Amino acid sequence: MSTKTAIVTGASSGIGLGIAKALLAEGYSVIANARKISTSEVIESSDCCFLVDGDVGLRATGASLTEMALQKTGRLDLVVNNAGIFMPGNFDEYTEEQYRSTMITNADGFFYVTQPAVRHMKTQGRGHVVTITAAFVDQPIAGLNAFGMYFSKGALNAATTSLAIEYATTGIRFNAIAPGSIDTPMNQPANHEFLKNLHPIARLGRVDEIVAALLYLDSAEFVTGEILHIDGGAHAGKW
Repeated sequence: MSTKTAIVTGASSGIGLGIAKALLAEGYSVIANARKISTSEVIESSDCCFLVDGDVGLRATGASLTEMALQKTGRLDLVVNNAGIFMPGNFDEYTEEQYRSTMITNADGFFYVTQPAVRHMKTQGRGHVVTITAAFVDQPIAGLNAFGMYFSKGALNAATTSLAIEYATTGIRFNAIAPGSIDTPMNQPANHEFLKNLHPIARLGRVDEIVAALLYLDSAEFVTGEILHIDGGAHAGKW
């Protein structure tokens, strides 16, 4: 029988799918969310895996994830805010549509998913929120112009550290994983040569390396407010 329950957003591919599968293998019950995850055929519904369709940028979706966790398992131990979008572009050419789309998914999605989860975690006296941000927020790279990513993911780093302090006495921890460029379907093979050279260790990261970071953070009960960079050293400085 599962001993913990986790919500994973953006769980239909890439990092989110890898995390959802790893948590299931570790014995968690998983509430797996993406816009159309029930028809994606990448992960199966089961007694321990519950698929929830929906856009995290809508308040109702965020609320439904915590409701599903409590309905199916009676508890909620971990939230993984992984859903996100990346829209590159020069700031002076960035459209309002690009800006709104990015902020709705990346920032609003964090708020709508995390707030109801934290309300329940307070009643439990424990819980953990891990958010997938971006390493390049700390060390922007010339030529990688993506205002929406820097702005929204930087806000998520700030939310992680501020909420870690706000909830430190409640048993709820907040951490983040800041990946570099990871080998997922989001990054097309034609771009791999460019992307791998964005890191001092000149390769793409792997999904299993992000999974390992997530499992470490969830087991590390004395760690909160951490932004854990899995980026081949990209955050450390110019090279």
